[in-house]
Amino acid sequence: MRPRIHTPSKAIASILRCKRTPLRSRQYATAAAAFTPAASHEQMTRASPPISQFPSTQPPSYKPPEFRKSQLLRKYASLLRSTPLMLLFQHNNLKAGEWVAIRRELAIALRKVDAAREAEGQPHLNLADGVKLEIVQTGILAAALRIVEFYKPDAQVPKLGPTNPATPSSATLPIVNAKGDGLTHTLSSAAYEAISAKKTKNAHDLSPLLAGPVVLLTFPGVSPQHLKTALTILSPSAPLFPAPKKRVNPGWHDPTVQSGLQKLLLLGARVEGKVFDVDGTKWVGSIEGGLDGLRAQLMAMLQGIGGGITNVLEGAGKSLYLTVEGRRMMLEDEEKGPSEEPPKE
Repeated sequence: MRPRIHTPSKAIASILRCKRTPLRSRQYATAAAAFTPAASHEQMTRASPPISQFPSTQPPSYKPPEFRKSQLLRKYASLLRSTPLMLLFQHNNLKAGEWVAIRRELAIALRKVDAAREAEGQPHLNLADGVKLEIVQTGILAAALRIVEFYKPDAQVPKLGPTNPATPSSATLPIVNAKGDGLTHTLSSAAYEAISAKKTKNAHDLSPLLAGPVVLLTFPGVSPQHLKTALTILSPSAPLFPAPKKRVNPGWHDPTVQSGLQKLLLLGARVEGKVFDVDGTKWVGSIEGGLDGLRAQLMAMLQGIGGGITNVLEGAGKSLYLTVEGRRMMLEDEEKGPSEEPPKE
């Protein structure tokens, strides 16, 4: 059987041998030896900042940050720190259409308040766009409230800073040391230890209200006028907060809105970190003229107090003057002696 691969002929083999390039000797250039420069005086006297073992945007946390509960805890804590005025309502199985209708009527009423203030020449607050009505998780909100009220990381002084040049580069930066400093964010171990004590469970005045399904109405600023309008829409009560008439606001009398409002119950409010019950909330909303009206009432009260103090001091001065004058006349009479009676004939 013939081989399948034929051997090349002598002519082809000679051509291939001629095309081969001869091996050439390679020469390698010897590079000059590289010397490491000596460290400068600043590098020898100052320590380089230590390398942080975690990204600055996501520090280590006691609770896993990828869970929804952890994100809600951070959100509620930020909401409590940044919101000066907050109303608490209890809701009972409101439907999506009812929520949409209530939010629509509330936004329309608040925009009218902003327009009225602007027409009167008052400072334009533009609070209508910042007012939010949202459902919250009651248990997580209670935990965030305890963190905001009882955990004060500003009073703690950290010993080791990851960006402080005075900290040695070989130092191990603890997440939280024995005194609780170090990382002080909401999800840190220090925050958890600060609120884990039993004495902080129901220590806040707002804790009794955090039971059952809760919805928050948050305001970006304190405005009694906007608060009064919100109470008129969400929780009307005569005579201070009468319900809007059908001619003025026909949308409020829509069956969907009325069905949703019947499932809302006002619990209280949190104003500038202080808790108010229903009566206190209505008192804040009933301040005539808003903050300007409150300032006018305060000035009138101070003027009345000043007038009363002036009258009291003036009366005391008059009494003292009359007493001293009477005593002086008495002493003068004693110095003159008894008057001699003329002899009788």
